[in-house]
Amino acid sequence: MGGSRAKRLGQEGTRAFAFSGRSLSSALALALVPALVGVPRVTALDNGLALTPTMGWLHWERFTCNVDCIEDPENCISEQLFMQMADLMVSEGWKDVGYEYVCIDDCWLASKRDENGRLKADPERFPSGIRHLANYVHSKGLKLGIYQDVGTLTCAGYPGSYGYYDIDAKTFADWGVDLLKFDGCNSKDLNSLVEGYKYMSFALNRTGRSILYSCEWPLYIRHFQKPNYTEIRQYCNLWRNSGDILDSWSSVKSILAWTVSEQETLVPVAGPGGWNDPDMLVIGNFGLSWEQQVTQMALWAVMAAPLFMSNDLRHISPQSKSLLQNKDVIAINQDPLGKQGYRLRKVEDFEVWERPLSNLAWAVAVLNQKEIGGPQNYAFSIADLGGGLGCTPACFITQILPVKQELGLYEWTSQLKVRVNPTGTVLLKLQTFQQHQSSQ
Repeated sequence: MGGSRAKRLGQEGTRAFAFSGRSLSSALALALVPALVGVPRVTALDNGLALTPTMGWLHWERFTCNVDCIEDPENCISEQLFMQMADLMVSEGWKDVGYEYVCIDDCWLASKRDENGRLKADPERFPSGIRHLANYVHSKGLKLGIYQDVGTLTCAGYPGSYGYYDIDAKTFADWGVDLLKFDGCNSKDLNSLVEGYKYMSFALNRTGRSILYSCEWPLYIRHFQKPNYTEIRQYCNLWRNSGDILDSWSSVKSILAWTVSEQETLVPVAGPGGWNDPDMLVIGNFGLSWEQQVTQMALWAVMAAPLFMSNDLRHISPQSKSLLQNKDVIAINQDPLGKQGYRLRKVEDFEVWERPLSNLAWAVAVLNQKEIGGPQNYAFSIADLGGGLGCTPACFITQILPVKQELGLYEWTSQLKVRVNPTGTVLLKLQTFQQHQSSQ
């Protein structure tokens, strides 16, 4: 079933990325700077959640729909897996740096509802039930996320929520669930999908429990009509726009390219209470080089993306762990100003991204898209950053990634040169000198 879901969503991803060849010109990107920074945000779902991008761990990309606990007990989708991850999130410092949610994706369900129409977990793989798992996760000071689908079946073929929205919302609340990831497979038609996403938002709120609502609404309607993000944001805390990420550089590149092609629409709608979700962090797995892991971490921070790791915390390298737990990068991602960053310009193989931060600070990322040769220098004028306001009249610049290094005080008229490895990114933070001193 995991293979069929991956295939189905891989096809969705292909369609979703059909627009990725279109990119903004450098001139247009520059023209967008004041617009993207200054556009008022639309009203968010008012449940008091996701005031900064959500952080946690999600099983799907690494563990997919592995339900064979006889042949592969260590990696199958079971209560044991989630309890182990919860233990490690506490003992290995993940909780301390902000990773808060332990999230179940598809394939946790039994094949049928119970006699009262309520969902139930697979009795062999979750013998203690979801309420017990939620209590265990809560005892660690963490929160539990769960998965369901707006249609008749989940993407892997388990019972969906269509026709059961109220009872499923109440079930999740009774179990102590803290986040619902609501997928969009197997809907009868477009209207049923849209109305289902809206209805479940109301149903969750009616339970009286604070349940963060993660939608895939824009992903599934995009092939038929342009998503209305003002409306989507009124119902959802997070929303997926593009197909499932894979453990590959080509997948990360595709998500970045698609995001750039739609940034005029995406950037203004993100903010406290509602965020664009470019999908999971695949850092610490098999498909990305070290430089590419740095790039994903840096640009997910600049994009104000939810940080849901999908990896095996039992078997992760110290280097990948250090990157995922980098407090300076996480601080950029979690910046309380809550504005999403954007690509400022592309010059040959180099891309410059920027994000406004609180206290007049800025995050700047320089990505080298070249996939041949060695490190290359890229020089740019500091006056170009932040629509001319990123470093006025001067600023202190710190390199955050790939290694932290204080670059010093730069005037507004200065040039800055960085050296970037192929497929790598240099992440910088620009601050007023006073702010830099106060943070030391």
